[in-house]
Amino acid sequence: MINLILCGGSGTRLWPLSRTLMPKQFVKLFNNKSLFQLTTERNAAVCDNQFIVSNSEQYFLAFDQLEELHKTNNRYLLEPIGRNTAPAIALACMALEGEEIVLVTPSDHLIKDQIAYEKAIAEAESLAKKGFLVTFGIKPTFAEIGFGYIETDGKNVKAFHEKPDKITAETYVTAGNYYWNSGMFCFSASIFLSELEKYAPQIFLTCKKAYENAKNNGMIRILHEDMIAIPEDSIDYAVMEKSQKVKVIPSDIGWSDVGSFDALCNELDNDDKNNFIMSYKHVSLIDVHDLIVIDTEDALLISQKGSSQQVKEIVMQLKKDNSELAKTHKTTYRPWGTYSVLEDRPGYKIKQIMVKPGCRLSLQKHFHRNEHWIVVSGTATVQVEDKTYIVRENESTYIKSGEIHRLSNQGKIPIVLIEAQVGSYTGEDDIVRIEDDYKRESI
Repeated sequence: MINLILCGGSGTRLWPLSRTLMPKQFVKLFNNKSLFQLTTERNAAVCDNQFIVSNSEQYFLAFDQLEELHKTNNRYLLEPIGRNTAPAIALACMALEGEEIVLVTPSDHLIKDQIAYEKAIAEAESLAKKGFLVTFGIKPTFAEIGFGYIETDGKNVKAFHEKPDKITAETYVTAGNYYWNSGMFCFSASIFLSELEKYAPQIFLTCKKAYENAKNNGMIRILHEDMIAIPEDSIDYAVMEKSQKVKVIPSDIGWSDVGSFDALCNELDNDDKNNFIMSYKHVSLIDVHDLIVIDTEDALLISQKGSSQQVKEIVMQLKKDNSELAKTHKTTYRPWGTYSVLEDRPGYKIKQIMVKPGCRLSLQKHFHRNEHWIVVSGTATVQVEDKTYIVRENESTYIKSGEIHRLSNQGKIPIVLIEAQVGSYTGEDDIVRIEDDYKRESI
């Protein structure tokens, strides 16, 4: 059985911890491990291999975090844009042997009862081998209005229900045969594709074309023009709500989607006034209770408990304002290393850049800024136009606006340098990539 891990989603309700370029599944929330890392560890006990479906911008985050766990033998399918779960699963299944059993799991859920989880997976695998599409229903612990529900009759699905209002959710919980829709599935690749072709033929055909046109050089890269042609839909709408082959495994596995700060509060420590605080600095609260305080380097969120679902409205406004706060932290992760913005003012920006050994930035140029590089540690190989030279610790170099240039680390230790950008515009989109090891089309 292969574990298909879906790494989509931006986790907007966990802003400012979660950002577009560092979504919640990669944020290290539990004992210095991310939900993505916990997912891979949990499923390694029940699956032979793992197949990661990720946005192309986040591939290197998944790769680096798996490398930390010494898990390097993984398969990847990279999407240039997300089209929801049905296309993501379909594209991955097209890359598998037809009869292979697939366990589909989101990358951002928390499961605390491993024994009960493995038992539920074993039941699901048995049903999947008999030709069923299996979903997992989570035994509800309260009347949650943020989840869809599955109405059951034993292991048979009677109906899928949309997110209910409070009164309806309470009737579901009281009835006893309604379960939260977990977003986890188990089936053979061939059965799923057959049912997709039957009930959502347009998704099937456009996915088939996209897969056939995909670049496959160790990982599968879907082309942008093919991906955008695929109709956007969830596996629930496209297949599960229509198929006659669906079974459900009622599960009590200590599950949480960690979909809000209120949910996160339930998993981590609160103070004696029931305040939940996450900060890299000391925070003192006086005579207040039931607050959520999330403090990062560049943003502060304070919310009353019970209201944290509204965080997504803040993110919507930030995106409307085209704010970098919705997209990235002060430190941004790239395939080659990281950069941290130390100062950003009209006319100049100062960064700290770290380049991993054996890595290099794209061959690039900028139209609106000049760059001064000061090497703090390591030895940098610098190319500017047709010249290549070495810049050592405590040395500097200068790149004029419009000059084609590249920074490489051919050494054995990371390069750390300070970059001072000076010009009329210092936005991250002022970049033209001439050549890129990571096949990026944009920043």
